[in-house]
Amino acid sequence: MQGCGAGLIRIRRTADGLAFAAPPLLRSGPVDDSLAEHIAAMLGIKRAEIVDLEWADNGPGWVAVLLASADEVLALRPGVVDLDLGVVGPYPAGSPEAFEVRAFVPQDGATTEDPVTGSLNAALAQWLLRTGRASTPYVASQGTVLGRAGRVHISRDRDNTVWVGGGTITCVTGHAEL
Repeated sequence: MQGCGAGLIRIRRTADGLAFAAPPLLRSGPVDDSLAEHIAAMLGIKRAEIVDLEWADNGPGWVAVLLASADEVLALRPGVVDLDLGVVGPYPAGSPEAFEVRAFVPQDGATTEDPVTGSLNAALAQWLLRTGRASTPYVASQGTVLGRAGRVHISRDRDNTVWVGGGTITCVTGHAEL
């Protein structure tokens, strides 16, 4: 178990490293039209280029944005963002990865891109699976534009828990006595 802002989160070892159980969404559902237009402007695209978007907030406040392709996600050059945006687009069938993911967050009046974001991938997986846009298991690529080769493995177990995992490097270990 790991304690964080979303509560106690289950963690397990996998062949590739570690995985965590996706926490429940605190907010989901549609984004109003004015916010959708604002998001498109921040991303530097037309509203019509957004296939779908909705709240996918599991703590950080993510808004999930679906584009038509991984190439469109990779081509984004956003301006300053004022909310946490997770953008996803599918790779063609048969590709090693199912989706390209990018995470944009505001920081000190500028836009920061996170190379690999577990909370975002957890929220996106719940959205993509619920809407039938993905099936498990799948691998998402993140960090490509930043020169990183992040790979996030999404799976689901018998009780429908979504697991988010990938390669890890253990820096600190310990135990808590209760």
